Amino acid sequence: MTVITSPRPLEHEVAPLFANRWSPRAFTDEPISDADLFAAFEAARWAPSARNVQPWRFVYARKGTPAFDKFIGVLWERNQTWARNAAALVFILSKKTFEVEGEEKPLRSHSFDAGAAWVSFALQASLKGWSTHALGGLDYDKAREVLGVPDDFELEIGIAIGRRGDKAQLPESLKAQEAPKSRLPLTELVSEGRFSGK
Repeated sequence: MTVITSPRPLEHEVAPLFANRWSPRAFTDEPISDADLFAAFEAARWAPSARNVQPWRFVYARKGTPAFDKFIGVLWERNQTWARNAAALVFILSKKTFEVEGEEKPLRSHSFDAGAAWVSFALQASLKGWSTHALGGLDYDKAREVLGVPDDFELEIGIAIGRRGDKAQLPESLKAQEAPKSRLPLTELVSEGRFSGK
């Protein structure tokens, strides 16, 4: 039996990758290589997809580029303070429609599929020693304009990726949060036969 060392208590045995991954805000200034960044995109490319539509799209910028500075500018100020130290910022989009017999139809699962791609991206990054942090705290209208997002695409989330750094660099208000978070127990998440949760 494999002994799993995890910063969080587990109810059942899982691969260490799942429990050890968390979302820090403190990053070093190490740049990310094409090999590592595109390995994460490659993992995301192979995420499960309803009807194999693959609605996910990615727009990225590396630290030190004009695009990166523009990306930082769409984040809430609180997130700008730490995300500016990331090696790269990535935005995930999803196409809201798909083609059926030459006609565009609504795709109900577009966000669900994009979420699967995000998980694949995050886990592959973690395997290579990179940390990721999803960013929902942003001006979505401004971000759509900066990124050039068409109307038939949803802007889902931003992602900061970088090497985990020292929390001493964070503002005082964020230092206490720089630790793995807990999760709800399975008894509150899983029902058999009929929904019984909250």
